[in-house]
Amino acid sequence: MSSAARSTPATKLAPSPAEPLAHQTLAALAQHRIATTSQLRRMLRPDGTRQLMSRVLNRLRSDGFVDCTVLPDANRTRTKAWYLTQEGARLTRDLPVLRGRPPYPITSTTAASLKTPHTLAVVRAHLAFAQDARRLGHEHGPWDWTPEVSHSIGEGERLVADALMYYTVVESEHRRKLRAFVEVDRSTMSSERLASKLIEYARLFQHEIQPVGRRKPHGTGPAWLRWYPIFPRVLFVLTGASQARLENRMSDMQAMVAHHPLVAALAREAPLGAAILEDLEQHGPAQAVWTPLVGDKPRPWTDL
Repeated sequence: MSSAARSTPATKLAPSPAEPLAHQTLAALAQHRIATTSQLRRMLRPDGTRQLMSRVLNRLRSDGFVDCTVLPDANRTRTKAWYLTQEGARLTRDLPVLRGRPPYPITSTTAASLKTPHTLAVVRAHLAFAQDARRLGHEHGPWDWTPEVSHSIGEGERLVADALMYYTVVESEHRRKLRAFVEVDRSTMSSERLASKLIEYARLFQHEIQPVGRRKPHGTGPAWLRWYPIFPRVLFVLTGASQARLENRMSDMQAMVAHHPLVAALAREAPLGAAILEDLEQHGPAQAVWTPLVGDKPRPWTDL
């Protein structure tokens, strides 16, 4: 990687065109795991052409840094989902934007096909926020969305969020920094299991660090304070079912907030909301498309 690729600021409306697109593409695939040609174009060169993105990807494939799997499509179009090879992962492991995050190279098209549907849905959610940020003059770029963030919740168990989002709202001279855990649900699990994910976030909120060698249950404060000044929002993005079914899933999550004491305690301190992915893509996350899990009328995610 060149020094230009290593000095990219973490937060931008869009990556600088002055930085080599090939370097940005490798970094984006290391960050987001899998993405289609169209998604990479929208992420890295929203004003560029698909042909430009395709040329870069094909050159990286010829060099052995990336590979792709072809998605099944009823229209018989050949949509390619791209991912890093072992060599591509090795090349990107020392990037500052990826520091502290182990590489997850995909070693075969079979492995890629298993991960692709969910991973692409997570990228779709990111792109909805990124497009909104560009339109509104806010800050949220490719490196402000970290997939698969893991935290201990005690008793040897871990919570793995689909993504952690950093987002800066810019209003005149005021800057409001927001963080959110994002869960993308494609309706592949039961509604009860989805609602139970809230218990894991409540456990993270309650989990305290126990000093080594101390037997009495006197911790040193919530463990999450090691990473966040305030507990991030928890946003559920739903897709893969009818409007009625998705609304039922939201209702089940609202019932969990109302009836589970730990989740209710979390809801008093951290905003919780759910929205439909297609609504985010059509209207934008800044519109009143988010259902607060504590009840009440839909609103923008920043107002939950």
